[in-house]
Amino acid sequence: MFARDELEEMVQRWLEANRRCEERGDWRPLADLYTEDATYGWNIGPGQDFMAVGRDEIRELALGSEMGGLDGWSYPYQSILIDERQGQVVGFWKQLADARRPDGSPYEVPGIGGSWFRYGGGFRWSWQRDWFDLGNVTAVFVEMMKAGVLSDGMRRRLDRASSGAPVAGYYPRAQTPVPLW
Repeated sequence: MFARDELEEMVQRWLEANRRCEERGDWRPLADLYTEDATYGWNIGPGQDFMAVGRDEIRELALGSEMGGLDGWSYPYQSILIDERQGQVVGFWKQLADARRPDGSPYEVPGIGGSWFRYGGGFRWSWQRDWFDLGNVTAVFVEMMKAGVLSDGMRRRLDRASSGAPVAGYYPRAQTPVPLW
């Protein structure tokens, strides 16, 4: 069990760090808010999962190459649930691009995205698991590509993903070095 006020302070530190990273377009500094041996993963559809093991992989893979091309995007949290008995936090967020549609509305991934955290003490997460609707993400990226507003970084990411070459952190479904769930 953790003190409720400690978890609430962790969430505030997390939200503030997220705001700074969004402003800079660089998510890697968030790695400082994970334990050395933390893990961070998510599902990438029916056949693949992503997993970063340890703070360095979280910095370079999850927050570096995987967030590459998403500079200018924001992930405003809509609601946060804290369970101090289990030391867990769940946050629900939106995915908003800085690019705008012809009608002035932002490109936004529909559906619910979120992060599930396990607190490790010392104002650091011991693990994080994300979820989002990959079909909706893909549809928004295709729409942005057709409109000519997809960032160069995101084009490079999509080229990397479609090249067929192995991508660090990607594993066949249920074969991550640490269980996803």
